[in-house]
Amino acid sequence: MRIAICDDDLSGRKQFERSLKSWDPAYNAEKFSSGSSLLTAASGFPLFDIVFLDIYMPEENGIDIAKKLKDISPETGIVFVTTSREHAIDAFSVYALHYLVKPITPEGIAESFRRLAELRSDKRERITLTIGSERHTVFLDQICLLENDNHAVNVLFANGRKLKIWMSFRELEEKMNGNFLKINRGIMVNMAHIVQMGTDTCILQGGIKLPIAIRQSASIRAAYDNYVFDRLPHGKNF
Repeated sequence: MRIAICDDDLSGRKQFERSLKSWDPAYNAEKFSSGSSLLTAASGFPLFDIVFLDIYMPEENGIDIAKKLKDISPETGIVFVTTSREHAIDAFSVYALHYLVKPITPEGIAESFRRLAELRSDKRERITLTIGSERHTVFLDQICLLENDNHAVNVLFANGRKLKIWMSFRELEEKMNGNFLKINRGIMVNMAHIVQMGTDTCILQGGIKLPIAIRQSASIRAAYDNYVFDRLPHGKNF
């Protein structure tokens, strides 16, 4: 699990770390003294699972940082940390998990992780991918495209992030659900991210054009049409 604390106050960061270790010694947090450094780190992979973010920082507004963080990583849980409840309403306008008043306690951290677990207990399908020596869980609906690359697979996510997964295309293909459609040898797309399906070309969000296997174009188009039809509202007059 990737955890971050962003607080311009060194003593605040150290106090958080003590409380985190008191709650669970197995967890470690990446520490940042500014929102800009946090956002830079958030652009890497794996994504942050949870971020404890100070609202009051020199020349930075934690609420604004949180909005930018959500653009980068919508699935990251955000917990605001502050000395007062003045911005509590603003905090929840960006779907904050929790709002903690300093000093942070092990109980406050435990409640934050409980809320994160509750948020993730929904029915969205997810898979575990091995990246380097670590294993990370991702939501299937965030994957746009799988492309075979010799003994690896290039995975494109909805936020534009690209990863190379060292496993066979067939093995990863079998982990996908019915929203994914193989349109060519070594190319599988998430139909939820298709903006145009032609006879020889499929266009994804962001303008990505992909070739369709000519011999299977009719069956590929039929599968996509069925996917769209199943998601139309039925039983209503238009």
